Amino acid sequence: MTTIQLTTQGFKDNIFNYDVEKEWNYKGKIPAIIDFYADWCGPCKMVAPVLEDLAKQFEGQLLIYKVNTEKEQELAAVFGIQSIPTFLFIPMEGIPTMQPGALSKKLFQQVIEDRLLQKDPQQ
Repeated sequence: MTTIQLTTQGFKDNIFNYDVEKEWNYKGKIPAIIDFYADWCGPCKMVAPVLEDLAKQFEGQLLIYKVNTEKEQELAAVFGIQSIPTFLFIPMEGIPTMQPGALSKKLFQQVIEDRLLQKDPQQ
């Protein structure tokens, strides 16, 4: 599995339709990360191979989407993206969190394991 390019319509269809719903309601079946990037962005290019590795490492447990902010300006505006890269971490339950700036692979893994894949201890 590799990262998945996401359009504004794809976001509305597969993640959350902000035109219809006011309260966050994630449509996905597994947690996700959305990378808001641009082709000209140096730090974005540095993080891209890390995200590809993570997409393979967590295949079946996590989806990693990429949103080109130059092409998907509406979606970038909805999330108030002011710097790139910015990452949206989407757990199965609860509100997603945003993190601007390039992150290390170790930090991504920590967030994935602690926030996105965390199992209910009573299970």
